[in-house]
Order: sequence, then structure tokens, then C-alpha cells
Amino acid sequence: MILKPMVRNNICINAHPQGCRAEVRAQVERAKAFRDRLAGFGKNGSNVAKPFHVLVIGCSSGYGLASRIVAAMAYGADTVGFSYEKAPSALKPATPGWYFNNEFDRLAAQAGLFARTFSDVDAFSYEAKTKAIEVARERNFRYDLVIYSLASPVRTDPDTGELYRSVIKPIGRQYAGRSLDVFTGKISEATVQPATNEEIAQTVKVMGGEDWQLWIDALNKANVLAPGAITLAYSYIGPSFSWPIYHDGTIGQAKLHLEKTAHALTSRYQNENGLRAFVSINKAVVTRASAVIPVIPLYVATLFKVMKERNIHEDCVDQMLRLFSERLYRKDAAQIPTDQEKRIRIDDLEMGSSVQSEVSARISRIDESNLYLLADPEGFKSDFLRAHGFDVPGVDYDQEVSSFE
Repeated sequence: MILKPMVRNNICINAHPQGCRAEVRAQVERAKAFRDRLAGFGKNGSNVAKPFHVLVIGCSSGYGLASRIVAAMAYGADTVGFSYEKAPSALKPATPGWYFNNEFDRLAAQAGLFARTFSDVDAFSYEAKTKAIEVARERNFRYDLVIYSLASPVRTDPDTGELYRSVIKPIGRQYAGRSLDVFTGKISEATVQPATNEEIAQTVKVMGGEDWQLWIDALNKANVLAPGAITLAYSYIGPSFSWPIYHDGTIGQAKLHLEKTAHALTSRYQNENGLRAFVSINKAVVTRASAVIPVIPLYVATLFKVMKERNIHEDCVDQMLRLFSERLYRKDAAQIPTDQEKRIRIDDLEMGSSVQSEVSARISRIDESNLYLLADPEGFKSDFLRAHGFDVPGVDYDQEVSSFE
């Protein structure tokens, strides 16, 4: 059959196998090109600071996938990845992450790198942690970089079996803001009711730092963390006008818990094995869920336009290349630059005062008549579709797909 994107309520419910593979190949080529530009690394070969054995928890898309690609293809690291994906059937394609993971594994093997991916294990489970430990012991290595990039909307507690669900809601009062449908160009008002105390607690359970703590505790107990290892979790802050629905809402409470967990992990383990834990505040990018969060599509589409006009736009791969080369593995890697809250900031270009002033001014003037002049909804839509294997350059989408494998 000929596969076209099936978008329902701004959620894409299918994936294109060849498009997903082509998207991974494109990202890998960019990482390889960067590898050859790294001073004292790549073709020259030297003892520049670099990761050797990397664990990515939530490896199949967005920042998790980009982290793994950069670690492996730009720095030559062996990688282990976890994400929970649905395999294809005779009638339906797999989830995008299943294809992304499989293509990454193929390209890593082609490059002579070790890669082990678990696409059928719940990363929140004890089984996942056991498998990560088993791989390290089988291969006789210790993880020197552990990246926690889970973005699941649900979590099953491994001790009680209770299922928790996260929500994106304000706290204390309802929120009203303009929302953009990037597929129609329509701007509408969206109203979101405040979260209950139970919804806040459940969101923290899913998206806070509890599971990250369980991962690091398990790896440390099994003695598979390298001395001086780094562990990262990813977060976002964004502009103040989005705070009622994000920073000050349920997600913000979960991210605050994530930051507290980073401090607790460093305090607990730094004297024992030199572990350093950080939250990295990353730039706004398009994810598979971005299109359904009120305010975010309009803001991101406008941000894209402004940053592209200034030639400072970054996607996930750009961000991870900068995170690794300018923060984690620069020449003075012992001193990772952070803000006053000990957070790594690679949202600095997005949050620059000049960029934010221009974005705010445009959003105040945007309506449906000037949307495409002041913002970049097409860029948002393209990134959204590429996250599902559609709209990837070089792929013939009029060609029939004979198999979903």
C-alpha cells in the first residue's frame, strides 16, 4: 500500500518504515561529519575527553535518539538503549521508535560499534535495569554516561504494580491561551482546567526523578558505573508566558522533582565514586506530543521563524552536538558549566533576550492572515511528520510499501 500520515486531533497514529530509516541515516551522517571536525579527534585520534560506554534510557526519538547517535557516531561510544515500542504486524506499521532503533543498530554495527537495544522492555521495570547490568557485565565495561530521556505519559510502579498517568495542566486556576493547528493554520482559544492534587502527584510519579534514582541506585549497587560517571536528565523551562501551563503547572512540578533528584544523586554518590548528576535544560523542539500542548505550537512555530532568520536554529542533533562538545566533553571536562541552580543550559540561544523579545512581539501581532509571514508553521509540521518518518527528503512517498518490517 501507499502510506500517508494519519493525523487525528494533531496526533499521528502511523509511521513510514523507509522514512524512519532515512531520517536516522540523515542524523547519523551529520554526527559523522561533526566527528571529523572535532579538534584532536576523529581522523587525528587523540585522548580528547569522550564517552566510552553510554546508556540511554528513552532512546527511540527526540533528544534520546539524538544523544545516542551523537555518542556513537560522533564520539565512537558503545551504547545500550531502552524504549518500549510496538513491533510491526502484517497489517500495521510499527511505532516510529521501532524503526529508528533498528536502523540505528544496523548503522552502529556497520561502523564497528557495539549497540544493544531493548525495544520490548518497560524502562520503568526492574527487568530493564537488570538487563542493562547484564550487558555491562557480559561486555566487561562500566557506564560512564547515563542519559535519562523517558517521555512516557504513563508509568507502572515496579513495586506496587499501580499505573500512574501524567497530565499537562495548570495548578490552582484554569488556563486560557491561543493554540495553533499547524495542519490547518487555524488559531483558536484553548482552555485547560486546573489539575487536582491527585493529578499533580501522578504526574510527578511519571515524569519526576523517582525512576531515575532507581536506575542509578541499581547500576551503582551492581558496580557497573565507571568512576567519575556523568548522568543527565533532560528538561525545559521556556518563556514566562507559557509558565502557567508548563513551568508552573503539573509538568513543572515533575521537572522540579527531577532537579532535586539530580542534587540528591550528586550528594549521595560524588564522594563514593565521583558521579555527577545534572539536569540539562534544552531548547524547544517538535516532539510527537508537541502539537497537542496549548500555546506550544504557536510559540515554537514563531521561535523557529526567528531563529532561522538569524541562522541560530537548532534541532535535536544540533543541540546534542553542542551539549557534548561544549559542555560535557570540552577540553576542561572536569568543570561542566552550569547556571546558579547547577543546571546545564543549552537553551541559551532560544532564551536570549533579543530572540525572546522578537518572538513575544510577533506572537502579540499574529493572526491567521499574517501567520506564515511571522511564524513557521510549515517548519513545525515538517519536524512533526519527520518524527514519524514522513516528509523526509529523498524518500518517494508515492512508492508502495510492500512490508511493514
